[in-house]
Amino acid sequence: MSHHLISRRQILAGTAAAGALALTGSPARAEVNWKKYSGTTLEVILAKGPRGDNLQKYIKEFTELTGIKVESGKPSFDVIHLSYHVQKRQFEKAGWLADMSGYMKDPTLTAPDLVESDFSAAGLQYAKNDKGQMLSLPWSVDYFILYYNKELFQKKGVAVPKTLDEMVAAAEKLTDAKDGTFGFVGRGLRNANMTLWTNFYLNYGGEFLDGKGNILTDGPEAVAATKLYQTLLTKVAPPGVAGFNWMESMASFTQGRSAMWIDGVGWAPPLEDPAASRVVGKVGYTVVPAGPKGQYSATYGDGIGIAAASKNKEAAYLLCQWVVSKKQGARLLQAGGGVPFRNSILNDPEVQQGVKMPKEWLQSVVDSAKISKLGLPVVIPVAEFRDIVGAALTSTLSGADPATELKKAHEQYRPILERSEKA
Repeated sequence: MSHHLISRRQILAGTAAAGALALTGSPARAEVNWKKYSGTTLEVILAKGPRGDNLQKYIKEFTELTGIKVESGKPSFDVIHLSYHVQKRQFEKAGWLADMSGYMKDPTLTAPDLVESDFSAAGLQYAKNDKGQMLSLPWSVDYFILYYNKELFQKKGVAVPKTLDEMVAAAEKLTDAKDGTFGFVGRGLRNANMTLWTNFYLNYGGEFLDGKGNILTDGPEAVAATKLYQTLLTKVAPPGVAGFNWMESMASFTQGRSAMWIDGVGWAPPLEDPAASRVVGKVGYTVVPAGPKGQYSATYGDGIGIAAASKNKEAAYLLCQWVVSKKQGARLLQAGGGVPFRNSILNDPEVQQGVKMPKEWLQSVVDSAKISKLGLPVVIPVAEFRDIVGAALTSTLSGADPATELKKAHEQYRPILERSEKA
């Protein structure tokens, strides 16, 4: 594939640019000196997946723009690709990331369209520490959405649910065990199930931590959310769902066996692939239905930051900025490889025209950005949280009482969290 130099005009383009200039009160703003660190070599550590692949595919453009070489694979690195929902608290507590706040205010380092207000609320919550410092730039987000089978809905004359109660009622009408079709499918497997359950927990008014950092997962909101989870996965889901991760859930949905599925927006490409799916052209996409206390999309994501130990921090910042630029974000979105945290990319009509997924999918992404909320607590022992509470949820699928299981999980997890904060 041929590589083309990104012009300064392209870098500065974007719907947020005019707004950013208006905020400064002066159109005569200094321009970014992209060549300031020409000749520098940066080391990057990348997580395997579509985001890292996208960076590597187009990295020559960054080198042509800046004169900075980018390499990966060495033990010491300047730029870090981090998984927010797993590593945010760990990286902050260890002091591994440099503060970018000053760089973002420097017009010789930051293009005018890169402003904090362009990132979704969840993105900023991930990127900032409790002192308000920007320790990374939000890169790609995974919102949870409701996938539904339009054909099955039409056959039964069922309306698309707007609330969780309506979703349960719809799932009951759509279930026909004799026919082998079920109203709902989702993750039942321990640990994996947490990313589904937290959508219910948040929409019942749940918060993961209180003001003092104590865990809150055995209160009335958690019990109500778990009862809903238990009902869906025992009454209107396929047999064996207690062992389902996203792969098994997707298989049931793509075979037309399940009418609804709640999971991350990134699973849309296989659903629209004729080689992998029997429901091509029949899939509806919408936001997660509202609960009694609100409507949120459980949100997960990754970011790009500068290593605190880097000797090339400003050059590293230029790379981070390019990674989340409009052009790179558009490429990611259009390929279905990820969803940028930046509203100016999501809402740009030209970018939207190039998206290969159905318009409804894109609309569900845009709408989810407005109701995004972190899908896991910002703590160091996230894996233990998912394991312990996830095991409680899986137990309820065999008939165990939600309140009893959550209380046991709470007592088991609380000392683990306390130890991690003291360490």
